[in-house]
Amino acid sequence: MSRRSGITDEQILALPGFRTSTLFSAKEKAALECSEAMTSTPVAVSDEVFARLREHFNDDQLLELTASIAHENFRARFYHALEIGSDGLYVCALPKGK
Repeated sequence: MSRRSGITDEQILALPGFRTSTLFSAKEKAALECSEAMTSTPVAVSDEVFARLREHFNDDQLLELTASIAHENFRARFYHALEIGSDGLYVCALPKGK
């Protein structure tokens, strides 16, 4: 997610409570729910999550969304395993310690 794609600091701060937030559309909430399910260990994307995704995305879009989430999970785990830290290009909107 990035500011260039239109996400605001307010939305970044609201991510932990995205399900009940009014800052996200139903489409965004479905994608975030899928992201959360794909990031869990083990991966657990339920039929209900896919049903909500299908309300907003066609097959090609679902494939791209799933691949993008998987790629970000790969990168995060890869960097974590090799203890590669931040390059400092992103300034987090969350207060320190969160």
